[in-house]
Amino acid sequence: MIQLPSALEGKTFNLHDLEQQLKPLGYSIGGNWDYDSGSFDYKIDDEEGYQFLRLPFTAVDGQLDSPGVIVQFGSPFVLAHVYQGGIDDVASSGNISGAFNQFAEPEDPDAQVKEEYVASGKRLLEEVERTLNV
Repeated sequence: MIQLPSALEGKTFNLHDLEQQLKPLGYSIGGNWDYDSGSFDYKIDDEEGYQFLRLPFTAVDGQLDSPGVIVQFGSPFVLAHVYQGGIDDVASSGNISGAFNQFAEPEDPDAQVKEEYVASGKRLLEEVERTLNV
């Protein structure tokens, strides 16, 4: 994980407005959100695992599943996940009878980030800053 300095950090926005501006640029709300925090993710590459620019945010007025919620950005960063190929040797059954976890455990959930992905992350972050006028 490589943190990137940004004018976004500490800025607040209406979450719905952010979605309207960032989704056309290729961002999606990451899967690890809860009622008070989440992130916008941009997949930079998926050749050797997955490399993302992540824009984390925290709800400062309301909850993420509520209309009109206001969020504040944290420090953006570039993140790499490298997944193992083949069958997961530590697969587990789920909490529901008969269910199982079909996804392989990451080989390295915080893998080394190549400089080319850091450079791409910086360019993408500059685009977001221009789009949001910060």
